[in-house]
Amino acid sequence: MFWVVFGAFLFMIIAVGLGALFGPPYVPTLRLNMVSALDLLELKQGQTLLDLGSGDGRILLAAAERGWNAIGIEVSPILVIVSRVRTWKYRKQVRIIWGNYFFTKWPPADAIFSFMIQYQMKRLDERIAQWHTKPIRFASFAFQIPDKTPIAQRGAIYLYEYK
Repeated sequence: MFWVVFGAFLFMIIAVGLGALFGPPYVPTLRLNMVSALDLLELKQGQTLLDLGSGDGRILLAAAERGWNAIGIEVSPILVIVSRVRTWKYRKQVRIIWGNYFFTKWPPADAIFSFMIQYQMKRLDERIAQWHTKPIRFASFAFQIPDKTPIAQRGAIYLYEYK
């Protein structure tokens, strides 16, 4: 019995820890910051939000509750399962992709949200610039893109626009 519990615990640590190896560790976005980010993005009902590092799905759920479509990319298989359970009610509006957002093909979207870490912001900026085919807004929680001025800021949320 000990080995079963130990194995399950070890699996969870490794699965959640993948985020720390390939990007930021899992830290949930606080509700106030989540609302600020979604408000700044100004999406209309039926438009699509791409959440990079979607964690437990709280941003995806909030977007779906607003009538938006939401796509999350998450590296941790445990968090993918958690977010799929959490967003089950909105399964026609929410899609969760298991993968690393730097190596996974991004689907079309109308806006992007991410709670990244500072040392990867330049790389993320380059990826967004290469990926977008139409003007798109990007809301970043806590971290700014180096050498780029946000078009708006609300608390710890920085809003950028790619044209």
